[in-house]
Amino acid sequence: MSILSFPHRGPWGDSKWRGNCSGYVYQDLFKRLKPNFYIDPMVGSGTSTDVANEMGIEAIGLDLHSGFNILRDSILERAGKQADLVVSHPPYGNQVVYSGEVWGEPHPDDLSRCKDDDEFHQKLQQALLNQREATKDGGVYGTLIGDYRKNGRYTSYQAEAIARMPSAELMAVIIKQQHNVMSNAKQYPGLVMPRIMHEYLLLWKRKQTPTIFLLRDLATEQANRLRGTWRAIIRNVVIALGGSASLKTLYEKIAAHCDERVKANPNWQAKVRQILNSTGDYVSVSRGVWALA
Repeated sequence: MSILSFPHRGPWGDSKWRGNCSGYVYQDLFKRLKPNFYIDPMVGSGTSTDVANEMGIEAIGLDLHSGFNILRDSILERAGKQADLVVSHPPYGNQVVYSGEVWGEPHPDDLSRCKDDDEFHQKLQQALLNQREATKDGGVYGTLIGDYRKNGRYTSYQAEAIARMPSAELMAVIIKQQHNVMSNAKQYPGLVMPRIMHEYLLLWKRKQTPTIFLLRDLATEQANRLRGTWRAIIRNVVIALGGSASLKTLYEKIAAHCDERVKANPNWQAKVRQILNSTGDYVSVSRGVWALA
């Protein structure tokens, strides 16, 4: 089944720890993957390692609150050897703030203290790459992550995590139903869409690809995705202009509908010209005027 639902958290870990995951999730995962050695680099109250120890699985739990910084410290170096399975359960943005509230003083590398979603996405990717390094070839690494809605804006953390990691290694996306969440007691005026009552267990299977080549492949995937986005933007504008337009008009319309990050790029107009000239989607009908092919 690709859907998990465990109403009870079980006897593992600390039930008072905010965002605590049901131990039955880890129990199910361990039964499926049968790891000999497991690492949780964001262990929280220790639910996952408690389950692993009960099942006779060698396990190490690391966390920022006990001095391990996944953004600065090597999981592999701390563990001393690669694991069969490395799964994290990070904060979901700033939904629950941990350092300075649940434990200790505020910490700049606490993922629950990111200033915005972009910072969180970047740091989660860095954490997942660290997990990958600590995973054996053929082993599995992953994360349990939920989505987020605030002020009417929906942020899909799982979609961004998938987009930022190697697509060739993605192994499974498992949906986990949430139970007994604190937000159920709150009322949200004007809420039309259903409450978010699910999380995602994302799993990747590590291939025998050196990190330098992995990062190259990731960069290529991101470049192709960006190129595809630009193609969609230009095509949408040309269609809105009746199927043809002068280059000057295209620049004006694209600038009017793109955000400041696009317009801050000094090369965006060159990107437009490159796509017009190289994709085969357009023909030059006269000097400086382009139409859909």
